[in-house]
Amino acid sequence: MAKPPVCKIMDYGKFKYEEKKKASEAKKKQVVVHLKEVKLRPKTEEHDYEFKVRNVRRFLEEGNKAKVTIMFRGREITHKEQGTAILDDVTKDLKEVAVVEQAPRMEGRQMFMILAPNPKVAARARELARQQAEAASKKGDGKNEVLVAGGAPVAAGNQGGGRPVGRPEGSAVPQAAVAPAAPASSPAETK
Repeated sequence: MAKPPVCKIMDYGKFKYEEKKKASEAKKKQVVVHLKEVKLRPKTEEHDYEFKVRNVRRFLEEGNKAKVTIMFRGREITHKEQGTAILDDVTKDLKEVAVVEQAPRMEGRQMFMILAPNPKVAARARELARQQAEAASKKGDGKNEVLVAGGAPVAAGNQGGGRPVGRPEGSAVPQAAVAPAAPASSPAETK
């Protein structure tokens, strides 16, 4: 402790505001990993299976985890090997982008496994998310105004006819003057 003690006189409201801004900035930069689920059945046809696997691949490339569930109904539960075979096929089809985080296991009438993106794919997803966060923060730093046809700046997100920035409440954006159409000549006027 310093002698004499040193203190800083500060505006507490301003301090709290700056802390809140720092926290929101840190929150923008963090990547949240979601657990997305895809449900299959033992009798799922080939095209439907491929469609679901394509969705799982997209989830993993976005940096999320994927839960693949096989639902057994009625007497299907007696053939658990079919469910295991489907989950093995999913693992083989996604081996270049996924690692098995939780091996297939039964829970009631459902068999599931959890896939996570492999480190290379996860790093690519984090980098992409960081770039998007930077782009969003740079976009937010500029003025939130967009020029419309009349030349008056309008607040961004309000191009649909809102009040222009810097104009009084009662005034509107000047519209382009439209010349009235020339009247059609009638047969009586030609004589």
